[in-house]
Amino acid sequence: MIDASKLTEQFGCLVFSDKIMKERLPKDIYKAVHKTIEKGTHLELDVANTVAAVMKEWAIENGATHFTHWFQPMTGLTAEKHDSFISPTGDGQILMEFSGKELVKGEPDASSFPSGGLRATFEARGYTAWDPSSPAFIKDGSLYIPTAFCSYGGEALDKKTPLLRSMDALSKEAVKILNLLGLTEKADIDELKAILKDYAKETDSEYAKEILSDFDEYIPNFKKIVPNK
Repeated sequence: MIDASKLTEQFGCLVFSDKIMKERLPKDIYKAVHKTIEKGTHLELDVANTVAAVMKEWAIENGATHFTHWFQPMTGLTAEKHDSFISPTGDGQILMEFSGKELVKGEPDASSFPSGGLRATFEARGYTAWDPSSPAFIKDGSLYIPTAFCSYGGEALDKKTPLLRSMDALSKEAVKILNLLGLTEKADIDELKAILKDYAKETDSEYAKEILSDFDEYIPNFKKIVPNK
């Protein structure tokens, strides 16, 4: 029976959420990951290594011994490629290892999945790439890392890659429209700054503080939208 009094504690307890990242990652690494999530910037290897180390530590604390790149090929099902954190040493001992490279990229056998005739079976090379916008989670003793799945040439072999690409394309076109509107009235700028100050005070948001610290540079990123009456 579920203990209703502990629901708020138990809900999402096996998810490597934003809250967990903020608690465990160094501030600069946390900000770098969020920059990748929000702006699609390249994730440097040293950042990936730090995230992987923290993610592994958290996963092991919660009973995980393996990790898997979890993806959605064009089969109507999900797919997984499991590997162990455990690496044997020459003296009969083991090490618990998980690198940034293992977090960011995997190479399952793409010949096992539909490709729409993109290439012959013997040419099949498929890659999984970590999608940091989807949080990792633990299930049945494994750390599940949500990933996109594509071919060597970049063709989508899954259902997530087209979705991510369409979201990116839509965002770019929306930004073009918003750039035509701008935020130039002093009253609007002052109001925005006041809102950000209140938000930073109430939530201790690192993003709000960062924007306020270089407010003039961030102003072009804000647009005022007024609905038609």
